[in-house]
Amino acid sequence: VECGVHPSAVVGKNLALAENTAVLAQVFIGDDVTLGAGTIVYPHTFIGDQVKIGENCLIHPNVTIREGAVLGDRVIIQSGAVIGGDGFGYVTVDGEHLKVPQVGNVMIEDDVEIGSNTAVDRATTGSTVIKRGTKVDNLVHIAHNDVIGEHCFIVAQTGISGSVTLGHHVTLAGQTGTAGHVHIGANSVFIGRAGI
Repeated sequence: VECGVHPSAVVGKNLALAENTAVLAQVFIGDDVTLGAGTIVYPHTFIGDQVKIGENCLIHPNVTIREGAVLGDRVIIQSGAVIGGDGFGYVTVDGEHLKVPQVGNVMIEDDVEIGSNTAVDRATTGSTVIKRGTKVDNLVHIAHNDVIGEHCFIVAQTGISGSVTLGHHVTLAGQTGTAGHVHIGANSVFIGRAGI
């Protein structure tokens, strides 16, 4: 991969681009973005304003990283993932669902991998956090204000409701689902289609 910014990329103001970094064709980068050394951003990716991405990250094609997200070092984001989309927050008034502004962000620590077509929602306020070493499979939903512990496995089609916390080394196997506002202790294992 050739380092530097491809001529077809669209780059906003104040891009901080470290050495040996590659921004490939048709990437969009907003204002005040930081990309660490050795990071590669593949084509057709959107990176919003004030995103910070660490060193030696791989951002595969067609990824969306919304404004304010912070990624550590050696993070891998597979194609189609959305990092920092709005959390599912509504208040019902007189039978109508009114949107609650989602003004937080997503923080992903070192050595995390996020699978294809996975959604990690921004926090309503504060941060949705995925701690270091956690591996997230394809087609997973991590909701607003979740805190996922270190070295967890979150497997295909798992859905984690809002404001859930996981300890370290938790495994949620395929199609596991949780209620909101629960805590799952360290080293817990839930097999496929478990409900928490």
